Amino acid sequence: MRRALIITALVLAGLAPLVRYHPAVPSAPPGVVAAPPGSPPATGGTRTVNGTVVDTEFGPYQVQVTFSGTTITGVRIITEPGDRHSQRIAGYAEPTLRTEALQAQSAHIDMVSGATITSEAYSRSLQAAIDANGS
Repeated sequence: MRRALIITALVLAGLAPLVRYHPAVPSAPPGVVAAPPGSPPATGGTRTVNGTVVDTEFGPYQVQVTFSGTTITGVRIITEPGDRHSQRIAGYAEPTLRTEALQAQSAHIDMVSGATITSEAYSRSLQAAIDANGS
């Protein structure tokens, strides 16, 4: 019993740096501006549209979607809560959510386990961007 407690304590101590790790959050590239809401839908070419800011109990989330015509070619989180825990969760969930959105070509995507609120906010902001693009 005592040996199990010691092993558990050592494992938890070893995992502590991983839990505290916070990768840098990339900023928006200079010159990227979304079309204002209510703009005519894209019929060709590349267009970048920001979804609405979705407020959650942990803070705001917003995605930026790149379209080629009506095809979603890129999605990224541009606004997320300021606390490190939420940023870590968003960083963990974002690649999966992006892949889901690109495959589905819609906001009807599977949620990421352990990141339900982030997933729901991502999906809602994504749907707003799709609606703004007229897709």
